[in-house]
Amino acid sequence: MESIDIVLIVIGFICMIVGLLGSFVPGLPGTPLSYVGVLLLHFTNAHCFSVQFLIIWAIATIIIQVLDFIVPAWGTKKFGGSRAGTIGCTIGVFVGLFCGPLGIILCPFAGAVIGELFANQPFNLAFKAGFGAFLGFLAGVFIKLAASIVLTFFFVKEVCKMLF
Repeated sequence: MESIDIVLIVIGFICMIVGLLGSFVPGLPGTPLSYVGVLLLHFTNAHCFSVQFLIIWAIATIIIQVLDFIVPAWGTKKFGGSRAGTIGCTIGVFVGLFCGPLGIILCPFAGAVIGELFANQPFNLAFKAGFGAFLGFLAGVFIKLAASIVLTFFFVKEVCKMLF
């Protein structure tokens, strides 16, 4: 194994670990980092993955990133939120990006509640819409974690093939 292969594997492994953490930690692009880890491994002399595999996972990674922004708003709508609550949730997702880990969790909830209150909804309905936003956030975490685990599995499997 060449030294460049070792460097790519080590950096790829770091990407996989940070990718898994990024499923939970707001602001870290978990699934894209896991995908970069797989790409780095592919560029070793082993050429482990097919082009079809890489393209499918590139598309899946893009879809997951987009869904991460959409799912909280969908949760708001599913729990009875109005257009105002959905807009508030969407604004909350973007504001949360700048407010740290707690902000990314609470801002979509707060945005949905505030949006509903501006639409003159009673507090209990506004809170229910906010809860839907929170559940949407949790769904996004689950989707990112699942994808990162699968990518990590393929990464580890191929590294083990290379080493043993």
